[in-house]
Amino acid sequence: MFKQVVAAAVMVMGLSSLAHAADEQAVNRKDPYVMVEKAAQLAFDDLKAQQPQIQKNPNILKDIVRKDLLPYVDYRYASYKVIGRNLPKTTADQRNRFVEAFKNYLVTTYAQAFTQYKDQKVAFERDSLDDNGRPQRIASVKARIIQPGGQDISIIFKARLNSKTGEWGVYDMVAEGISLLSSKQAELEGLIRQKGIDSVIETLKEKANESITNKSADGSK
Repeated sequence: MFKQVVAAAVMVMGLSSLAHAADEQAVNRKDPYVMVEKAAQLAFDDLKAQQPQIQKNPNILKDIVRKDLLPYVDYRYASYKVIGRNLPKTTADQRNRFVEAFKNYLVTTYAQAFTQYKDQKVAFERDSLDDNGRPQRIASVKARIIQPGGQDISIIFKARLNSKTGEWGVYDMVAEGISLLSSKQAELEGLIRQKGIDSVIETLKEKANESITNKSADGSK
């Protein structure tokens, strides 16, 4: 069930294609709600348009994720959260290599989730604002995946304001109450403590290099 709701979350957060260059410029990173909603709208159009190519070569989804999703994901902040209490014991080089490996691992994870795309519809809600009508430094963008004939799925995208750039980046997705970031932190923080960060980096690299399987085509994975 967790993999299914994460797949739905990733599909909502899939972002615009570089083929939509003009639209990409219109994605406003100064407002987390506008950013996620606009990006999601562009994503569904892009995924739908590329389905014939994706069916033939699912690894195209990795390219889509790299171009369309990563610019709006704060993967460095997420990486540091995953390293957790091990962070002070790491060198700058180890942290940089972990961030790069974790980023590529996310690309593969998200790309595989995109194979669940079935032209679902999405409804968004806004979280509470501060006294000046602005979102807090951490914003929750709530969404509901509407599945005809099935139960709707509740998704919350957690976004963080970068105080230096004034732009927002998504760092976590909470699907039906389950945090993707927390689950990865629980999984990898312990491995870093047991085997060392260098070993975990190599494991992430291996997982990142795995090919995407088109689930809708064979239904076996």
